[in-house]
Amino acid sequence: MNEQQFKQRYKKAVDQMKPDDQMKKRIEQKVNFQRQSTKRPRKSLYIAASVVVAAGIGLSAPTVWQQWGGTTAPAKETALNNGEVNPVKVTKGETAIKTEDSNIVPVEIPKMELPSDDKNVKASMIGLVVYQGNVYTESATTVDAADALSLRGEELGKTTGGIHERSGKDDYKELASTIGTADIYTVKGYDSDFRIMSYTEIDGQIYAQFFDKTNGISVSGLSDLLGKLNMKDHVTAAQWESFDSWNNGLQQLQQLPVDGSLKSFTEALSLAAPVAASPELDERLYGKEDRKMIYLTLEDKTKVKLVLFGEEGMVRYGFAPVFFKVEQGAFQQFWNSLK
Repeated sequence: MNEQQFKQRYKKAVDQMKPDDQMKKRIEQKVNFQRQSTKRPRKSLYIAASVVVAAGIGLSAPTVWQQWGGTTAPAKETALNNGEVNPVKVTKGETAIKTEDSNIVPVEIPKMELPSDDKNVKASMIGLVVYQGNVYTESATTVDAADALSLRGEELGKTTGGIHERSGKDDYKELASTIGTADIYTVKGYDSDFRIMSYTEIDGQIYAQFFDKTNGISVSGLSDLLGKLNMKDHVTAAQWESFDSWNNGLQQLQQLPVDGSLKSFTEALSLAAPVAASPELDERLYGKEDRKMIYLTLEDKTKVKLVLFGEEGMVRYGFAPVFFKVEQGAFQQFWNSLK
């Protein structure tokens, strides 16, 4: 296999991102990790942030939740208005709505489990920080270096950088990380139970990055995940990008007016029902190229990236194993305006 063939097969495997319930077992048996540099800096960043890369071509790339314990079936219960719990059946990949009383069945995202102590497992780790016993992973929200200081809150400590591809449970100590040594802070305007940030200055250059805890939570609506991003009534600028531009690292961002159309879409998104990720759903979504990315700049200068899936009318933030199903008319109208 020549280099070009390797790149093509590597790109196809990662872009499809088809998680598999048996992936952990298959990785333990088959993965032979290779570090492959590419000419697509944005693409390689996306890959590093999103998955534990199985670089043995032919294996689908699993999400970190599946590598470390797996995203289980959606929650099989929903809280009724009277506080009682009513068991219901939910099929993976289906919109989890209890139609008889309009209560949404929460999607339970399990707490991220630590990796096994099997030293034969090799994988490229995503960026993560352990804080107060929880795992925070690279955020899909960014901030420019010039604006990072204004968001820097209380200092929490310094990471030790002790986590790598072969780390076991004992290595996941407080403020252990995959990012090396960096100062960790709270983020002004955000709950530290959801978001923290690294902030380092080297030779006058500022390096800042957000880390979100999107595991160990129950998602029944926008406020449980997307609501924590403080998007409502705080969007000051917006851009969008086609799949072709993103896929080829072209960064051909187009301006998106912050007008009634965007407001209507975000309002519809606030009412969207959560849908648990599953191998079948991921196969449908990532097996196609009808994706568009929108980037929403907020008043605090943070930039939130959302991925829109055209045919299914779904939206995803980051790499938490949950999608949001938007009302069809509202989604399609907004989708069609992105051209």
